[in-house]
Formats: sequence, structure tokens, C-alpha cells
Amino acid sequence: MASRRALLGLVMLVPGAAAQSPLGGSAPLPPLPPLPPVALATGVAVAGPGTWRVDFALDSGTPDAGQAAAIGRLGAALAAGSVGRVTLIALASAGDEISTHRRLALTRALGVKAALVAGGLPETRIDLRALGRTEAARDSVDILAPTAPRP
Repeated sequence: MASRRALLGLVMLVPGAAAQSPLGGSAPLPPLPPLPPVALATGVAVAGPGTWRVDFALDSGTPDAGQAAAIGRLGAALAAGSVGRVTLIALASAGDEISTHRRLALTRALGVKAALVAGGLPETRIDLRALGRTEAARDSVDILAPTAPRP
């Protein structure tokens, strides 16, 4: 038992065996290569580094067939080329009540999530943020890759 502990202690002292930051945690992993380009559809556009925006008609709650196919391709690329959580930020400007905005935003986020999952992204890697109406007054869902800056 003592020799096993000694061997473990030696392994821990070998430089590079377990890279640690000066604060005691693990060193950050090297960045993943950029995601491959994905063919997008009308209403789906790049909104920034690692971010895509799906635009919706004022009263629409689900992506159309072309958008769903493009979102599925994004899901496949995110599943194969990223590690970590994907965040969906859903906005809605239709309706007079706050609850109407939030429900419509949630419906949109769930539709985009379903398309990402259909493309191969595990649903356990997707976080939803149905914000409803914001100052931006957009009707959209933003898809944020794990490496994208969070608002």
C-alpha cells in the first residue's frame, strides 16, 4: 500500500502529468478548431462569432422547413465540433402581455431545440432562455455555441 502511494506521489510530481493553473485548478483546455461552415437558409444568419440568429415572423412559433434543415445542420456541426453547452436565447415581440411574450419565446426555443436535436446535438447539452420581449423587440432565437460570449 505504501509503495502504491509513493508511486502515485511520483506521478503527481512529474511535470506535465497534471497541468494546473497557479490558482490550483486544472489548466484551461486548448481551444477547439473552428466549426466547419454550415449552409444556412433564409431567416438563419451568423450573428457573431459562434452565434447564429433564427428570425421568425411576428406570430410564428416554429421554424419553417428550410430553417429547420439549416438548424439541423448546425446541430450536427455543434455535436461533432464542440464540447460544452449550447444556449438558446429566445425573444418575442408579439402580444400585449408579458406572459404571452414568454410563452411565444419558449415555443420558438423548443422548436429550435428540436431541430438541433434532430441534427444530432444531444438535448442534454442545450440550455433555453426564453426572455420574451426585450428592448431589442426582435422575433428571433439566438444559438450560442459553447465558445460564444454570453450576454
